[in-house]
Amino acid sequence: MAGPRLEPDLARQLFFEGAAVVMLGVPEGTEFGIDYSTWTVGPKFRGVKMIPPGVHFLHCSAGRAGGRETGPRTGFFLSLQRRDLRVLRWDPSSEAVELAPLGAEEAAAFRENLRELDPFLGPYPYETLKKWVSLTSFISEAAMKKLQPESGRICAFSEVLPVAAGRLSRDRAEQRLPPVDAECRSYAEGLARLPQMKPKAGTEIRFTELPKQMYPDGATPEEITRHSMDLSYALEKVIGQRYASQPRDLLAELQFAFICFLIGNVYDAFEHWKRLLNILCRSEDAIRKYQDLYINLISVLYHQLSEIPADFFVDIVSHDNFLTSTLQVFFSSTCSAAVDGTLRKKAEKFKAHLTKKFKWDFEAEPDDCAPVVVELPEGVQVD
Repeated sequence: MAGPRLEPDLARQLFFEGAAVVMLGVPEGTEFGIDYSTWTVGPKFRGVKMIPPGVHFLHCSAGRAGGRETGPRTGFFLSLQRRDLRVLRWDPSSEAVELAPLGAEEAAAFRENLRELDPFLGPYPYETLKKWVSLTSFISEAAMKKLQPESGRICAFSEVLPVAAGRLSRDRAEQRLPPVDAECRSYAEGLARLPQMKPKAGTEIRFTELPKQMYPDGATPEEITRHSMDLSYALEKVIGQRYASQPRDLLAELQFAFICFLIGNVYDAFEHWKRLLNILCRSEDAIRKYQDLYINLISVLYHQLSEIPADFFVDIVSHDNFLTSTLQVFFSSTCSAAVDGTLRKKAEKFKAHLTKKFKWDFEAEPDDCAPVVVELPEGVQVD
């Protein structure tokens, strides 16, 4: 865990004022990381010291035979205070860190012996702190607790269980499924035989449920079309679930999803990030109503997009850049005279920055200029 050397006085101050996380029993060869930095654990590793107060993300990937491969990444968020000490143990059976806290007496013993542990604790990588803070600026301890799974663990691969039992012949018969050893006659039949799975209770990241229907019940065809083009109604539903008192806190969820994907390798978090961003950027009425939210959204996106290659968002089938088309709608809305001048100027600067850095063209007409197709409720007809 070598990094740039700190001045002795600063290092001494950070040792006493910063937090420490002691990790017991982590096998040599495990990939361990905190926030934006990752290392391979050596024989003397016992944790990290001099951690600045705030929210942090610790993550591990168990080593494999030969030391060239690692298992799926598992992570967890911690909110650390000044001079805080957390002691965690490695669980060999799950190949992850146990999150149950130590008893008060055992924790006090570790605190008294912290100086003896010092040679085995790696210093927090302060060279990446600025980047980490910029990516988590809205994630408070309260937001972290609200969003993280009940289990506390964030796993790259979801833990799933079958919706219905299907191991025994009688179970399959009750569900009108063929015997396990029956010949499969087509690919479609093979897919149909696969059991339906659901996430294991307590392991899901507790994101806000995004609406599947973008318009109110009983909407006319005209209203359905309008709400499908301007998603402000859907955004209001999202804000109303958790963020009615402070809509800007929705950005904490956007950042949380991004961190879970970028560092935690959770693909479902990336899908949530995309869907939430799509609703935010395509809500023209809401942009005028929640201008403080959108001023800060630009800052959040500026730092997030600095961490991803320009071609990451391109669909290899359609060659359509999801982000270009989404932001094109957003920039079009911020050009309105009804938008506050501060937001309009910030959006113009952000647009110029993206155009220069990524060579994205926000002025060209979209390739698909066909009319918007919306799904009408059952029984509704358009004359």
